[in-house]
Amino acid sequence: MIMTQLYVVESADFLFLQHQLQLTPGNLSSHLSKLEEAGYVEIVKEFIERKPHTALKLTQRGRSAFKGYQQNLKQVFTDLPE
Repeated sequence: MIMTQLYVVESADFLFLQHQLQLTPGNLSSHLSKLEEAGYVEIVKEFIERKPHTALKLTQRGRSAFKGYQQNLKQVFTDLPE
């Protein structure tokens, strides 16, 4: 679901994703770390008006991987007998 949320936007805020996906901060952070290690997600940490802010976005590799997943899923449904 993280990849799906990030695929449709340029970037997303950590708190936005946390609320959208109803995950704990630790759980979301753990998933994002794995996606970052795979080269699918870029994590940008900064301060905005002295408050920490984490922005997330799919890398080109992540977009390509998600598009491939989407095509494979469509094929599975196309191949189902009627």
